[in-house]
Amino acid sequence: MIRLEKRPTPSQAWTWATPVLAVLLTMLAGGLMFALLGKDPVAAIKIIFYDPLFNPQFAAYSRPQLLVKAGPLILIAVGLAMGFRAGIWNIGAEGQYIMGAIFGAAVGLAMYPSDSWMIFPAMVIAGAFGGFLWAMIPAVLKVVFGTNEILVSLLLVYVAEKLMAAMALGPLRNPEGGGFPGSRNFQGYPAASNPELFPNSGMHWGVVAAIIAVIFGYILLSRHLMGYHIRLAGQSPRAARFGGVSPARLVIFCLGFGGALAGLAGIFEVTGPAGQITTSFNTGYGFTAIIVAFLGRLNPIGILLAGLLMALTYIGGELASFMLGLPSAAIQAFQGMLLFFLLGVDVLSNFRIKIGREGHA
Repeated sequence: MIRLEKRPTPSQAWTWATPVLAVLLTMLAGGLMFALLGKDPVAAIKIIFYDPLFNPQFAAYSRPQLLVKAGPLILIAVGLAMGFRAGIWNIGAEGQYIMGAIFGAAVGLAMYPSDSWMIFPAMVIAGAFGGFLWAMIPAVLKVVFGTNEILVSLLLVYVAEKLMAAMALGPLRNPEGGGFPGSRNFQGYPAASNPELFPNSGMHWGVVAAIIAVIFGYILLSRHLMGYHIRLAGQSPRAARFGGVSPARLVIFCLGFGGALAGLAGIFEVTGPAGQITTSFNTGYGFTAIIVAFLGRLNPIGILLAGLLMALTYIGGELASFMLGLPSAAIQAFQGMLLFFLLGVDVLSNFRIKIGREGHA
């Protein structure tokens, strides 16, 4: 018989090996899915993982896009990882991302057409505050009333989407847009735009912020008392309470930190690649960042690598849809397989497989 035997301590080797194994299993299962759709599985996997980086026909466009896509994923995932490690489940980063974009965009549009250098920094601060404020709703409700932060943060995503549509059709709508929904395009508003810092590099201030967040997150977790409290609360909530860790303070910090980073991702996106507030501004970065956080083992350095990998599947998926005619739903399912297999094989970190009779194992 085959059974699982709990390890005395989690296996560090399997902890870092399981993401690699999950990626390989995703390739196999994804290849099978593509074959069932009547597509060449080898060609599909090659287009998704190889061509965007190494095929000269696509690399000139795809390589800069890697940073453009990875920036918001990494920024949001670092914030989420802090809460996840403490057992605080912020599932509503998508809503916080949207509110960060709305708050920041509103500040910039209110100052139009000023060319002051202070506009963009003010927008960044407002974006972070918008995400923080939205995250405080589930935080305060959890601390005061003991509500479930998973449900509250998730439901607030749909509220944020409705507010975004209302803003695009109402107060933030471009008065010179002929009545069409959507704000002014920030790429035509230099004081409020977020262009590439180096031509054809994909590097903008959002990518810089993501790198800073990785460094800050690593230092916080490994060198700061709050990081110790986060790790302790996640490993042993009872020991954390005996050790003087304040659950309320931890909830406020983790949800607030995650919300602020998601809000930053939103304002950097709306002033950069997206360009404007529209009724369909959000593209699911807040939800995909959950996969990135777990694929990176809730470690900021791992999240950096996982964010680049997930960005590669975004770019390669778009390329595969164009080249092979794969439906977008198949690409989304392929990305979801990463989290599915990661959670599945992650059991090997805490359990070892035993084969044989129980009495003779």
